[in-house]
Amino acid sequence: MKSAGSAPSNRKRTVSAPSPVIALVANAHGDIFELDGYGAVGMAGTTHTRLTSEITIPMPHGSELMFLPDRSPVLFNLEQGRLETLSVNPYRPKEAIFPVAAFHSPGYVNTYVCAYEEKGEAGVLPLFAYGAVGWQRDGFQSAVVRVDKERRQDLRLMLPEKVKAGVKRMQQQMPANRLRRHLEKCALTYGCPAAKNFFLGRFEAPLPTARQCNAGCLGCISLQKNGKGLTSPQERIDFEPTPDEIADIAICHLRRVRNGVVSFGQGCEGDPLLAADVILPAVRKIRQVMSTGTINMNTNGSKPGILERLFVSGLDSVRISINSFRAACYHAYFNPAGYSFQNVVESIDLALERGKFVSINYLNCPGISDAPEETQALIEFLARHPVHLIQWRNLNYDPLRYWRMMNAAAHLGRPMGMRALLRTIRKQFPDIQYGYFNPPKEKF
Repeated sequence: MKSAGSAPSNRKRTVSAPSPVIALVANAHGDIFELDGYGAVGMAGTTHTRLTSEITIPMPHGSELMFLPDRSPVLFNLEQGRLETLSVNPYRPKEAIFPVAAFHSPGYVNTYVCAYEEKGEAGVLPLFAYGAVGWQRDGFQSAVVRVDKERRQDLRLMLPEKVKAGVKRMQQQMPANRLRRHLEKCALTYGCPAAKNFFLGRFEAPLPTARQCNAGCLGCISLQKNGKGLTSPQERIDFEPTPDEIADIAICHLRRVRNGVVSFGQGCEGDPLLAADVILPAVRKIRQVMSTGTINMNTNGSKPGILERLFVSGLDSVRISINSFRAACYHAYFNPAGYSFQNVVESIDLALERGKFVSINYLNCPGISDAPEETQALIEFLARHPVHLIQWRNLNYDPLRYWRMMNAAAHLGRPMGMRALLRTIRKQFPDIQYGYFNPPKEKF
């Protein structure tokens, strides 16, 4: 018997108001604590927003907290209902306090960065992404949105003893391979998740090759020459592997990993398009041995002609890094030498014409990427160049200084919010995938 439906209820439905997230600060010793009476604040450019339960989630596992020296936190005084910038603890006036930010786990996009003001002597911040974070009830709350649920770089699945066992196996299997030795340092010294995955035999393996680069990215993590007080957190590869060394690593990985991926273009190298003399024969050798597995390249896309030769040789997919779809902002960040943003667009079009899978490594930052001018440029670009995937990556650079540089290059209006940006692009381009990692061709 079908129901005619329930009678309407006279009860009023109550919706609980978003609760404030309490501010976190640190003292000069690096001790982090919540500051009662003050709410956490997020920043997008020069716009400030109170953090609440509605726009935050529990801090993702594997995220790290850090305090920002030579800066004062911007907080929300809950009793007085206003923003305040504090340099000392209001409950201990002799104790200096500093802002606290979170470096979030892969797969999560910062919707706000930590809110702060620089002191006069402040130097540029190290190369991290400074996500907004606070405290609520029994845990940390982060202003992030998840864009990729794959556990490719989940540290809980990369047990140190298993990584070391994998390193030992590969030492025995490829004792003379210099690229294997380089990846060993990446995994054990720098803690690189991609290198760890090679030794664990899972997902995607890195194939760093290029010593040189034709871009001078502000946030380059393997080489800093700008003299602005930045230090690269890892060393760039200092030799060029042979085609055989590259192919042996790739074939080993693809043989033992179902739906495996190998990728040129890593954080410990320059741009792989500048090492085509060894990558081209390496790709051919891999494809002579195996037709399965995905060969990918992460690149700045500066040389379409070389990219075309790689596609002919067997390259399956390409991920091209872009921080902005406005040429002025792109050039201000990448500082390209001998190429332009138009060459990057040509590479994307070439890959699409050849039927290759194309990802954009979108280096985003709240206040810049969600500015109306940037949003419109992204929409116009995607309408003309229908890429397959946007990998939303948090830009690792001092957020306030980055905003100033981008705003000087091309005006930035009031941001719409990263959540709104993600929804807008999803609505207008429902076929474009969101993610963080390079997919295998079985998922293209």
